[in-house]
Amino acid sequence: MDPQHRPAQLDSPLVATLIKVGSRLNTRLYRMSGGRLGSRWRVGAGLRKPAPVCLLTTTGRKSGQPRTAPLIYLQTGDSYVVVASQGGLATHPAWYLNLVAEPDVEVQIGRDTHLLRARTASATEREALWPKLVELYADFDTYDAWTKREIPVVICEPRP
Repeated sequence: MDPQHRPAQLDSPLVATLIKVGSRLNTRLYRMSGGRLGSRWRVGAGLRKPAPVCLLTTTGRKSGQPRTAPLIYLQTGDSYVVVASQGGLATHPAWYLNLVAEPDVEVQIGRDTHLLRARTASATEREALWPKLVELYADFDTYDAWTKREIPVVICEPRP
């Protein structure tokens, strides 16, 4: 896929820094308030249609330490689906690389936490889930157009 109309400033180190700082602030507010603050994404398409946010905690593949990222999610039954879009950047987000290395994750919704196992959706699953994810947050389609990589869709399921 050829990036279409990709904003040049996306590749600025400042963008990556802003994403990191914003994520840390959102995570702190979410945890302190039990999800009353930071549980709805209100940026971009989220201004018109706020999207639900969970906290996904992975194990750092290099550090072995817990790493948490606030992510838009779609609940399907007892599973949660998240998207490794990173705003259309050219590389996968660190949290995605972490869960590929160690798939046991924790998902927090409000005050509730769930111990789950994460996996990248198959091509068939991704094809079925993508329209639902775009309905939830329309900017996912924009991000997809901005990058050459296939944006991974991740399914977090109850552990066996």
